[in-house]
This record gives sequence, C-alpha cells and structure tokens, in this order.
Amino acid sequence: MSISLRSHAFAGNPLRSKTPKSGDPFSPSQALETLKTRLLERTHVAVSPDFKVLPFRKGRPLAAAAAAQEEGGIWKLGWIGLWECKEMLAKSGVEMVGESVVYLGSRGEDDVVYWAVDVSGESGGLVAELGGRRLSFVELRTLMVATDWADEDAMGQLAIAGHARSLLEWHNVSKFCGRCGEKTVPKEAGRRKQCSRFFSLLKDNYVMLLNCDTALDFSTDTPSAQVVIMLVIDKENDRALLSRQSRFVPRMWSCLAGFIEPGESLEEAVRREAWEETGIEVGEVVYHSSQPWPVGPSSIPCQLMIGFFAYAKSLEINVDKEELEDAEWHSREDVKRALLAAEYKKAQITAAAKVEQMCKGVEKGQNLAADFKVESGELAPMFFPSPFAIAHHLISSWAFQDAKDSDQARLKQPAGSFSNL
Repeated sequence: MSISLRSHAFAGNPLRSKTPKSGDPFSPSQALETLKTRLLERTHVAVSPDFKVLPFRKGRPLAAAAAAQEEGGIWKLGWIGLWECKEMLAKSGVEMVGESVVYLGSRGEDDVVYWAVDVSGESGGLVAELGGRRLSFVELRTLMVATDWADEDAMGQLAIAGHARSLLEWHNVSKFCGRCGEKTVPKEAGRRKQCSRFFSLLKDNYVMLLNCDTALDFSTDTPSAQVVIMLVIDKENDRALLSRQSRFVPRMWSCLAGFIEPGESLEEAVRREAWEETGIEVGEVVYHSSQPWPVGPSSIPCQLMIGFFAYAKSLEINVDKEELEDAEWHSREDVKRALLAAEYKKAQITAAAKVEQMCKGVEKGQNLAADFKVESGELAPMFFPSPFAIAHHLISSWAFQDAKDSDQARLKQPAGSFSNL
C-alpha cells in the first residue's frame, strides 16, 4: 500500500512558527540581546531561556547516530550548548559573536531558543573536536533517506535541519547588496539583512541618509524557485505518464516537473511543461499538495514543489530529448507492482547504517564529505523516488485509488489536506 506521512518531508517544523511579540524572551530580537550578553559571560550560569546551537559545515548539519538504548530514532541533530559551542569555536580559532548565528525558533513546551551557525570557514580543528564525540557533519539528503518516516520526532528534526540550511544558505548568497554592491549585515537575529551603507550621520542638526536603503527579508527576498510537479493521467485507459531524465539511476521513473515562469499561473505552468517535454496536451489540472525542498543547489536555498494531477487531452508522446531521456504511459497495475516491490525501508536502514559509520569513523580520519547514494538492490522493472519526494505520493495516491471512484475521490478531496498522502 502507499506510505502515509503526517506531512511531507521538510514540512511540519515543530519550532514555533509564529513570531513572538516584542519583549517576549523568545522573540528573535530579545533572544539575540540575551544571547549577546551570555557570550560576554566568563562562567556558565544556567538560567532561562537556555540556548541550543546547531552547527553546519558546507550545508551539512551536525548529527549523531542515536544511542542503542534510546527509544526510537535512527539519528539525531547534534545540538550544542551555547557555552560549549563558544569554547569549541574559540579552540578552533573562530570568534563567535551574536551576528554569526541565526534564529530558528523555540518550542512551546521548553525554555529553549534554538539557533544555527555556519562554521564552513573554520580550518578543521572543530571537526576533530566533534569527531572525538562521535558527531559528524552529514549531507542532508543522507539524513533524509535515513529518517524513519513513521517517527514524528525524527521527521520534525529533519524539518528543522531543512529550515536551518535554507536560512544559512540565504545568508551565503546575499552577502552583498544587489543595488550598490556593499556588504549586507544581519538584522533581527538573522531573519533579515540590511545594506551596510544604510546609516545616519548627524551633521549641522540634520540627519543625512547616505544613499542605499536596501533591506532583505528571508520570507520575501530569498532566492527561491517554485516548481510544478505533475502526474499526467490518461483517464480513459487508466494509465499515468512517467518520464526518465538522463541523470536518473537505471530503472527509475518519475513525474514531469518544471519551473514556473514569470507571469504564469500554476495551471498554465503544468500545461506548458507537459506540452514542451512530451507533446501531451493537458486539460483539467487538480492540486494535490506542496513540499518545501531545501536539498537543491545552494544558489536556490529552498524550492517549493507544488504537486498536481493533470488529465491528458491527447495521448501521442513526442519526447523533447533535450529535456528528457524517455517518457511512457504505464498502467495502474504496473505502477502498483513497482510500488509494492520497492524496498524503501531497506534503503532507509542502509542510509542509517552509513550515518552511524560516519559518526564513528571521524576519529579514524575517514572522509566526511562523502555523499552516499543509497541503492536498495531491488530488481523490479522500475521504481520511483522515495517517500520523501512529493513525486512518490503523487504516484502512489493515484495507483492505490480505486479506478471507478477516482473522479469522485479527487473532486471531494479538500485543498491542502494530507489525507491523500
């Protein structure tokens, strides 16, 4: 049967999403002021709120394999206490100041504020320090595959790591003002950035504003991309159109997808991409769900994948070989068999074992930069992206939907609901 998730991978971040009001100790600005004060302290004093920091190196979050005696969980994020992080960075020759960390949020049930810090410029002493504690900087895609999708806490940690990576990558790609070229400086605990030329000079009782007033906001000024991803369906013959790209591993098939162009609606993008890539004309377009995708290229800190069912008006395939390697119609029964044969759990266990090997292998001098490509060993005629990709859920929700009731079911499905995952 299809795999059910409470929400898509990287969605459902458990840290407080609503910004607390000004003056609240958990608000970004107030938490940052408290953090700066703590950094100046010479001794550690346990007071509320506490601070936890998640280091990143070259886009990889710090992680640890979960202890055998712990209930559930395969891996966990390598949160470090503020005082501990300050000492470790100082040993590595990195000065940690308030502006080097970004605010992630807080949980409602504890007195902890969570932060992330990018230590990519550090010379390597920190890696050795963490290796002694069996912690490692692990590729986010590897952690994604290793995550138990039935474990709500683990999925929440994955969402936190995805959000943190997006925020830090945004800082990396917005170091300079797009208007005047001057450096930008972080504001509001890393949630915003301001051009460094924006300041006031008091002269002759007048305030002179020097040129550039550019300000950036993570929520509105992030280099991002919206991607439509669609399962094109031949309703009359009970088939789905699946495609292959040249970069896919052998036997892997997926949905059509493409970037939305300026001035284009979502439905228009779905129809255009289907026509350009396969020559199939699409009529009705039905929304399924959406997914944040922070594991794309660093130049695009976070993509938004928007999933649709698209109903074909024509059936003859004419593949654009510059876009796709191949595209074919596949029957519902063939798709079902492929979904039942795929050993997604085995791939998860394999990735989890590799995370554990990385964490244990730090002190042995193993290469931490290795990016694992998990192979399940499954020899079915075809397989699809893992349950962490929205394409999997588009395919599986169609495949296991009763053919006779498919039209009724999709029309009754509330927009934004995850009951069809």
